[in-house]
Order: sequence, then C-alpha cells, then structure tokens
Amino acid sequence: MGRKTVLVPDLGGAESVDVIELTLSNGDKISEEESILVLESDKATMDVPSPVSGSLIKYLVSEGDSVSVNDPIAEIEIEEPNTDELTDHQKVSLPKLENPKSEEISETPILDEAASIEVEKLTAENPKDNILDPNVDAKIDDLNYKNVHAGPAVRLLARDLGLDLSRVSGSGPKNRITKDDVNDFVKHHLSDQLRSQNQASISSIPQIDIPDFDKFGENDISQMTKIQKITSANMQKNWLNVPHVTQFDYADITDLEEFRDSNKTESIKRDIKLTPVAFILKAVAISLRENPEFNRSLLGDNESFTQKKYINIGMAVNTEKGLVVPVLKSVDEMGVWDLASSIAVMAAKARNGKLLPSDMQGGCFTVSSLGAIGGHGFTPIVNSPELGILGVSKSQIMPIWNGSEFEPRMMLPLSLSYDHRLINGGAAGKFLCNVVHLLSDLRAMIL
Repeated sequence: MGRKTVLVPDLGGAESVDVIELTLSNGDKISEEESILVLESDKATMDVPSPVSGSLIKYLVSEGDSVSVNDPIAEIEIEEPNTDELTDHQKVSLPKLENPKSEEISETPILDEAASIEVEKLTAENPKDNILDPNVDAKIDDLNYKNVHAGPAVRLLARDLGLDLSRVSGSGPKNRITKDDVNDFVKHHLSDQLRSQNQASISSIPQIDIPDFDKFGENDISQMTKIQKITSANMQKNWLNVPHVTQFDYADITDLEEFRDSNKTESIKRDIKLTPVAFILKAVAISLRENPEFNRSLLGDNESFTQKKYINIGMAVNTEKGLVVPVLKSVDEMGVWDLASSIAVMAAKARNGKLLPSDMQGGCFTVSSLGAIGGHGFTPIVNSPELGILGVSKSQIMPIWNGSEFEPRMMLPLSLSYDHRLINGGAAGKFLCNVVHLLSDLRAMIL
C-alpha cells in the first residue's frame, strides 16, 4: 500500500489557521473527499477533504495547533498503489482563505503587522527591552546564539522578524523553540507597541479609564472570541471614519402578513419558511436598483467613488461566537421563494460556523433585523465601504388614520443609517420611502 501526505493548501495570504477538530481516528477508513479535519480562520471554518480513498495512518497535527501553507497534516494509506503518486505529497484543493476585503469585518494578523513595522519605531530607551534587535545579525554568529535550540525554519522566521532567539523560551522537547514560541513571544511583546501605534492615529479620542472592578464585588474575566475582536475593531473603525445619519419610518405590512399567512400551505409544501426578511431584502434590492447612489463606495482617495452594477445584500446574523454578515448575491434577480430558501441556508451556515470567506464578501448594502427580539428602533452602524444599512425592529399593531377613522394596522419600524459623505438627506428619504412603499403594497414589487 502507498502513502499520501496531506499538506495544508494555499491559504490565500493568511499567515496561519487553527486546527479545531480531528474528524477521524488512526486506522479509520476514509473515502475520497471525506473530511479529514476542520480548520478555522478568523471568521470561518472549513473541512479539509481527503484526496484519496484509504485509511488514516496518523495525524501529524493536534487540535489547537496553528498550521501554515505546506505544513503536513496527515498521512493516508491509499487503497490501490499508484507508482506515479507514491513519491508525491498531495495538496488538497480548498476554498482560499482570501485576505478579507474592506467591505467585510476584517483583522490583520499580528505577524503581518509586526513584519511591516519599522525597527526604529520599536526600539525602546533600554536596548535590553528591544524586540527587533538591530544587532541581531551579529548575534546570530555569537556562541550563545548558536547554542539556541531551534530548527532552520524557526531561525529563518526569527531572522526575518529581526528577533533575537536567545530571548525566547522554548516549549518543545528539551526546551526546543518552535514557531508557536516565536509567534507567542512577538504577540506578547509587540502588543503594547501595536496598540500605541493604533492609538496614535486616534490620539484626539480620550481613553476610557478602567477601574478595578474587584473593589465592587466578584468578577470573572473572559477573552473575546476572534469574531468578537474583529467586530469590535471594525465597528470602532466605521464609527470613527463614517459620518453617520439615521432616518426612521414605519412600513404598513398588514397586507404582507396576510399574504404570508395565506401561503402557509405552500410554505409547508416547499419546506421553506417565508419570513418577512425575504420581502425586506427584495424591497431593498429593488430600491438599490431604483436609487443607484446607494450602491456606491467611496474610494481610498476620498475624491472618487465606484458605481456597482450588481446587487448583493449582507444579512447580519448573531451567532454564539459573535456577529457575522453573510452576503446574498444577485438578490435583485431572485424571486421571494428562492430568496427565503437562500436566507435559511446562509443563516444555518452562519450559526454552525460553516461560512466560507467568499460567503462574506462583495456586499453592497446590509440589513440587520432585530424583529424577533423586540424594540421600537435602533441606529445601526454602516458596514463601510458600503454606504447604507437598514435596521428592522419588531412590528406591532398601531392605530392608523385612514381619512375617516383610526384602524388597526401592522406597522414595521425601519431605521436607515447612511454615509453622509456620499448620501444626502433627500436621497436617503427617497430610498427609505421606496422601501416603505414596496413593503406596504406587494403589487409594487412585481411592477
């Protein structure tokens, strides 16, 4: 029997990913394309499929390990020997972990930031406190440095970072220094400098003084998840850079709710839940087509913008790990039933942590619905470089004057936040009124 060594595929520029689940045990039979293990990037998890049928000899990694491109992760004994393949390491085809684009929640890996920082900016007053040592090349030839217990790959990484390995404590066998030890050292010691650089760009913003909460009672400290950290940074960035304005209105969805109720049998037959969100996304898609100024993005020079010819809408989903925004593509070309089905699929992938990076890219506009939770309104934060986001709150029966008397109508509160650099109040009012009209009169959606 021949062997295949499975390697980590191209990660699309990502520094590393984490191994979060080993799906097999040694000796287990495995079919081609069956999952070997599960990797996790900053925002998504993905299965690594087996390139061949056979049985698992052993894993070369453990749960919790960080892996990079071309790292070996498993050995598989193939069912039928193939001389052409026995000497080759097999790479797995996986969706690329593409660098997050600006329209999605994103975070720069710590080592990418470290590699880009100028050495002199990290030099402390006391040379012993320097992380990136300007004399590191000389120290490489020093006897003490030669005695450092580390492999060639780790030494190369340290040299690229300008890091004196003699300052790093090893966690491997016989105190051998691993890549993780280098990464942890850099993350720990550069965090203050990186934080200072980030704060320097917003130095005019007063910092919040955090008290000693233990003085007031018992406390538990928990670490934010990756998604929570990314969301936090992205929300602050968007709030600081985008001049927000929010406008409010109500949509009369009495007829829409009656229509949904009349389609319960068809909904069961199709096995598709026809939620109000499907109609809201459809109304937003039509409004984006009729109000193209909302389907733009301001470019980096702050003097020009791009006009998008497609209509993709992000849908905010709250998960156990934090907020994610999967993007539904070409919403304007979808019928309500297809849209309802796509919403259910994307929401399930989000809550199960199965979203791919491509599922969260390319958005033109975002919808955030709190209708199932409650509230009369809120001010959502624009997901830049998009120009707008529609907040949806809980519908309620309200007395509406029909010209002769008050009558009970089901009213849906809507909140439209937008980037005032490219959108003025008149254009926003027109857009919101368009959404309200479409939701209040379903016939307008088919005209």
